[in-house]
Amino acid sequence: MTLPSNDHAYLRNVAPDQLAALIFELASQLHVERQRRIALETALQRAGLLQTDTLDALAADTEIQNMGREALDLALRRLLRIVTETGDPRGPLRAEHC
Repeated sequence: MTLPSNDHAYLRNVAPDQLAALIFELASQLHVERQRRIALETALQRAGLLQTDTLDALAADTEIQNMGREALDLALRRLLRIVTETGDPRGPLRAEHC
């Protein structure tokens, strides 16, 4: 299957340095989130307040899935700023409007 020529056009003018910055930002955020989740789950389990099967059931909850989608949308808007930002890469990014 051939993709339309305009598919992923938003990456056409992105410098490799911007993509690398995006990847490292994602890796950093993933690491922090994972560490916090593990710490929270462990604390709750040690206190006897949480069972593993409870987490599995909550992950399938529609309300929680919607909250996750909203958080993902906001995070993606912020991350895409990395590949759309212009100017001196050593300077701060423009003010967030998300």
